[in-house]
Amino acid sequence: MELRIPTKGPPMGDKDYWERHARNYDASLRWVLGRPLPRMLELASEAVRGTGRVLEVAAGTGIVTSAIARTCDSVIATDYAAAMVASLDQRVREAGLENVTCEQADIYALPYMAGEFDAVVAANVLHLVPDLPGAIQALRRVTKPGGLLVSPTFCHDETKVSWLVSRLLSLSGFPGQRRFTLTSLLEALELNELEVTQSETLAGLIPVGFVSAVFGVQQSDGPDSARAQS
Repeated sequence: MELRIPTKGPPMGDKDYWERHARNYDASLRWVLGRPLPRMLELASEAVRGTGRVLEVAAGTGIVTSAIARTCDSVIATDYAAAMVASLDQRVREAGLENVTCEQADIYALPYMAGEFDAVVAANVLHLVPDLPGAIQALRRVTKPGGLLVSPTFCHDETKVSWLVSRLLSLSGFPGQRRFTLTSLLEALELNELEVTQSETLAGLIPVGFVSAVFGVQQSDGPDSARAQS
């Protein structure tokens, strides 16, 4: 296990929020929004089972990291908030996960070679990124052709209850950028040239839409190129 923190790179946005909330992140996720977690972790670990190199973005405090590291060869787990990376590194060390490297990195400025990874795990982040097509393009660049994207995502508009909870969260300063249903999440991925291979709605106060998809062959840009959900 290794911890690396770069000295430069543009911020993704709303970074201060995550720096402030890193300490309470596990409690809020597990005890308030945690009903979908057990199934989400099971599906994520199975999705990457037998995979070689995996990149995890927005790894937070390492809840997903601990699950996927046990079924793939190696993981580089990243987050752009330093406080999150510190908690992530602590969890990885305490779990004895020798195949995990923890790094601070922004999703829009990933410091990796093109095609370096067999799969990317982006758990509960696609509703937070300011530019969704740009984020997907950044993940595509570092993934091998035909590589896998695993992206379980909170779907804030999936139910009437989650619709209400999401609006209340926004009053507290939660930096959400878009509110998905599972259907709109699938549409956004497909419009950005991903081939969905698995999807499932995981019930909860805010349901999680679990999705795995394969990066397809990207078409040339034009006036009608998709920028949906940006």
